Amino acid sequence: MNGFIVKSGKFALVGALALALSACGSGGKKSEESSPAASGSASSPSASAADAAAYKPEKPFTIVAPSGAGGGWDKTARSIAKVLGETKLVDQPITVENKPGGGGVVFLASYVNEDAGNDYKLFVSSPPILVNNLKKEGNSPFGYKDVTPLAGLTEDFGAIAVAADSKYKDLKSLLDDLKADPSKITIAGGSAPGSMDHIIAILPAYKYGIDPKKVKYLSYDGGGEALTALLGGNAQAIGTDISSLGEYLKAGKIRVLAVSAPERLGGDFKDVPTMKEQGVDAEFLIWRGIFGPKDMSAEAKAYWEEKLKALSENDVWKQELAANAWAGSYKNAADFTAYLGDQEKLVKDTLTALGMAK
Repeated sequence: MNGFIVKSGKFALVGALALALSACGSGGKKSEESSPAASGSASSPSASAADAAAYKPEKPFTIVAPSGAGGGWDKTARSIAKVLGETKLVDQPITVENKPGGGGVVFLASYVNEDAGNDYKLFVSSPPILVNNLKKEGNSPFGYKDVTPLAGLTEDFGAIAVAADSKYKDLKSLLDDLKADPSKITIAGGSAPGSMDHIIAILPAYKYGIDPKKVKYLSYDGGGEALTALLGGNAQAIGTDISSLGEYLKAGKIRVLAVSAPERLGGDFKDVPTMKEQGVDAEFLIWRGIFGPKDMSAEAKAYWEEKLKALSENDVWKQELAANAWAGSYKNAADFTAYLGDQEKLVKDTLTALGMAK
């Protein structure tokens, strides 16, 4: 892979990063090297039924979405809390807290330090927990090995959208203007440069023969803030996850030009063409999972493995997946941890080739 990257020039480098992150949503080969036992992680990859039965929660839980309201992390956290409560899988109340900052970087230190061992604190994350720990600018000193992976739950897709009154009716018309004069078009996103929304924003441009370094990308803390910028006229387009866009599409506030899925989605997005349908050879998948803090107890980890597996099999959860245009992709703690290890290696190799690795 590295040999191909070096020989293929700067466009291939950005494309390879996109492929690395999209691979985070397409499954992963497990290896002994990436398991907690081999890497030295303090979190055990398996949990017993006895441990789960021994854990009796005594107070409410908190799930942190490391972004503002309205983005994919926020929607994932709220969907998990909603379904666990409605189905009575969890008896204690669950509160969702938004903690934006640095594309998911700022809050993570608390889960490693002051909240270590707090069995009542969870958080949702996605590929930025890998990227932010590996890149040299805007990086986090902490990654998935410093916390407790509990389960992989969903796959989402990227999308390019514009305001409803935009002159752009399809992806290629936007890309044609971007190719003619990149300085006249700003694309917003809800994550820091080098992270997911940035890759979603520049991937179709790169595939269309546009130098991705010339694309003006405006970053915000979460998809909700980026959408506000789009609707306020501070950007001509947005690159983000499709699950952030549903309510705005239904309200008639935006037009979704393309999705990065391999085929058209259902529901509210059934009429939105894929990038490939429009002659732009691009796909992008986004995994999302749930984590506990560092030093979570074995009993609490076992409890959450049991509850999250039951969640993934519940019809109410499946309805939530369909409503948000997510694909279910359940992985237990051990499989999820191994999966993250494989993806970390892939992302690190690509960031190194890009000159972005720390």
